[in-house]
Amino acid sequence: MRRGGNVRFAAQTEDYMNDITKDMTIYEVLQINPDIAPVFFEFGMHCLGCPISRGETVEQAAAAHGVDVEEMLKRLNEFNDAK
Repeated sequence: MRRGGNVRFAAQTEDYMNDITKDMTIYEVLQINPDIAPVFFEFGMHCLGCPISRGETVEQAAAAHGVDVEEMLKRLNEFNDAK
């Protein structure tokens, strides 16, 4: 009987579930990793606690701040993967 196959699949699924996407709200990203706030600060997003951040997606926030969403996603996921 082969062992460990399901464990690897579960780990891959868990990693995928923690990927930050442009469709997630700022609030959801902060729920995944509360320590990620400094990455948002790097991109000029300083009011993470404001009511808009609860419903604003990463893509919407990037557009509002004139930030390349793909660049920001790359940085957010690098930070999140390093945790």
